[in-house]
Amino acid sequence: MRVHLDAGTCQGHNRCYALAPELFDVDDYGQAVLLVEDDVPSGMHDMARLAAANCPEYAIKITENG
Repeated sequence: MRVHLDAGTCQGHNRCYALAPELFDVDDYGQAVLLVEDDVPSGMHDMARLAAANCPEYAIKITENG
């Protein structure tokens, strides 16, 4: 699984950071920053899906491997 963040779409609600701080951070302007560039560790898949499902702008996309 990979997580993709469209930083241009992000409006800074920070739900992703609140739900998945191991995967997301917030920059100095309140915009989301993705912390994982490669495959998401298997123990964090549900957390990634939860963050994507709770993004009001749909700025987070999940792609499944294989």
